[in-house]
Amino acid sequence: MSTAAPPADWHRLDPRTVLVTALVVAGVVAGAAIPVTLGLTRWFSLPVAVLQVLAGAVLVIGVAAGADRVRWHRTRYRIGTERVDLHTGLLLVKRRSLARSRIRTVDLTANLMLRLLGLVTVRIGTGEQGSESTLVLDPVTRAEGERLRLLLLERAATASPGVHREGELAVLDPRWIRYAPVSFVAPMLGGAAAGAVMQVSDWIGAQGQVIEWVGDRFRETPLLWTIIVLVLAALVAGVLGALGLWVEMWWNYRLEREAGGTLRVRRGLFTSRSISVEEARLRGVDLVEPLGVRLLGAARLDAITTGLAKDHEARNADHNTLLPAAPRTRADSVAADVLREPDTPTGAALTPHPRAARGRRLRWSLAAALGPVLVLTLLGALLTPVLLWIALGCAAVGVPVAVVLALDAYRGLGHALSGRYLVTRSGTVRRSTAALERAGVIGWTVKQSVFQRRAGLLSVTATTAAGGGAYTAYDTDASEGLTFAAEAVPGLLEPFLERAGDPGHPDP
Repeated sequence: MSTAAPPADWHRLDPRTVLVTALVVAGVVAGAAIPVTLGLTRWFSLPVAVLQVLAGAVLVIGVAAGADRVRWHRTRYRIGTERVDLHTGLLLVKRRSLARSRIRTVDLTANLMLRLLGLVTVRIGTGEQGSESTLVLDPVTRAEGERLRLLLLERAATASPGVHREGELAVLDPRWIRYAPVSFVAPMLGGAAAGAVMQVSDWIGAQGQVIEWVGDRFRETPLLWTIIVLVLAALVAGVLGALGLWVEMWWNYRLEREAGGTLRVRRGLFTSRSISVEEARLRGVDLVEPLGVRLLGAARLDAITTGLAKDHEARNADHNTLLPAAPRTRADSVAADVLREPDTPTGAALTPHPRAARGRRLRWSLAAALGPVLVLTLLGALLTPVLLWIALGCAAVGVPVAVVLALDAYRGLGHALSGRYLVTRSGTVRRSTAALERAGVIGWTVKQSVFQRRAGLLSVTATTAAGGGAYTAYDTDASEGLTFAAEAVPGLLEPFLERAGDPGHPDP
């Protein structure tokens, strides 16, 4: 195999990738070594088990480092005047190429190991669906990553409408950490922590002892109080986990506007992330208020934009978040700065929806709450009266909660036109106030079920190539909803309205 250097216009990844792989695999192996060793002691003596684990660790680390050495040797990339090329592979060589004119994102990510070595992972994407729309250079030096980011996102600086400052738009306020425990992440992490304890104890063959130990602690405690204490313990673990996750994700957060019209978000404690959003691709913002965060008067700000990475690895990476949960007034001011508007459209006065929309939400919520109650009641009548008491408890708790959430969902409904933007708001557990640029609307979808028709309601959805692709004003007054859509994008809906009003044509 030839080891000659590639042509001058081709570049290799940083050779320290082999060291990074070896260290990462060594960490994983070390974490698995203790339970594996304890498991092997069932059949072998402790010294023999330790030697077997050490031999296996050396083998696994060596194979991983060797495979990465081959990957490094067979990977090269080139930045041409029109295209970015990446060649990789040993037996099956993959040659991939992206047109520079289609590149929309160049994001830099570095975990703790890469940061200590001065390296980053560069993700170059077109924002289209699928992994073939993204090239990953893993890793290169930080200086090379910054060079690639500036080179590939280089745009001619043009004057944007509005007068708003360049440079820093928002920085982290440590007080925002108080919103982490009230997010939905906390109970999820609490449940995950309890599951992890049981799983690890099962791996080392001690699950029975763990259950017995917990039983001994609560032997004299009533069952109800035992459940309450265990749930509270899981919630405490979830809150601590949520705080740690928030610090890891948002420490060193900074939102900046760079010359040439690029918004850049930088954040992360151990794993640093740099995400760039071209203002030319920005179509609006989405003010997101999960229930717990909203009760504390806070909101998160997301970008509605075309061209953000949509491959599998980036899908869950908060690529579109411009501002973490912060006081609502701060979120509104950042939205105005991002959109270069004197007043944020997310704070516009919204048109309320008819009272018939409230009735629909009450019926949905009560049906969702009473459905399990009905099932438990039927099972209780057939099997055991205990289920009847459980059904009664579910009804006593579920019905009031369902009514409160339904009324809150109705109060949250609204729509409006605010300058260059149309605004829609909906939701209760996750309330969303989306301000979408009217020029970014490519079509309208009007839906009216039989029940909506009887109530004089309909839902109008603005379709766009940006963000989630569709933003809906739910259960508007029928005439008001159509007028809203027609005024938001003049000329797009009028032909259908005129056809619907023509006696010679049936309704669409």
